[in-house]
Amino acid sequence: MFEEWRRRRAAQRVKPGNGRPLKPFRWWQPASRALFYLPLRSDGGREAVYAVDVSYVQRIFSEDGKGKAHLYLDGRHHAESKLPAAFPVPGGTIDVVPTAFGLRRCHYVTAAGAERQLVPDQRSGEGRRARLAREHPALSRGIGLLSLALLLVPLLLLIPQILEAAFQLPPVTRRFGTFTSPVHLPVWLNVALALGAAAASVERAMRLRYNWLLDSAAQG
Repeated sequence: MFEEWRRRRAAQRVKPGNGRPLKPFRWWQPASRALFYLPLRSDGGREAVYAVDVSYVQRIFSEDGKGKAHLYLDGRHHAESKLPAAFPVPGGTIDVVPTAFGLRRCHYVTAAGAERQLVPDQRSGEGRRARLAREHPALSRGIGLLSLALLLVPLLLLIPQILEAAFQLPPVTRRFGTFTSPVHLPVWLNVALALGAAAASVERAMRLRYNWLLDSAAQG
């Protein structure tokens, strides 16, 4: 129910495109742009190719920090929307949801509720990461586990420090007493852990992986 309401609301933000051509993906853009493709066959049997283009740089300089997603049809600008976006296409919707480090979703959702991820451009960061997973699955799993550890360790170290701050609140102190965190990290280590968590979140975003606790904590 909530997802359907969210998509309807996102669909209201869709504006028609201006027909400009889709710019090719350049070798220097893996960290600044996402480009995904969706081949679709219409009821009449004609095959069309949709493309979703998101500029991470434009997101940084946008007023709301969310930016826009652009939809292309057969290489021409078809529609645009502020993120998160839900573009109506034949048979369903293209769902585009951002995170602070990239995208958490770029999926085709059919009217029946089936989902599949769009195919990333092979030159994009997401495409290069997908190719690594195909060609070197063991290395890919290792990198994924390292990213998970780089998010879990800071979170576990942060919990006792948050508890210590919470127990300093007068109502909590009166009822439960005080709590002293056994973890007090030097500034340089906190900075290193924060940078590691940010790098892990970028890696997970390239795989369109998202966990509300781990990745939202890294964004905070």
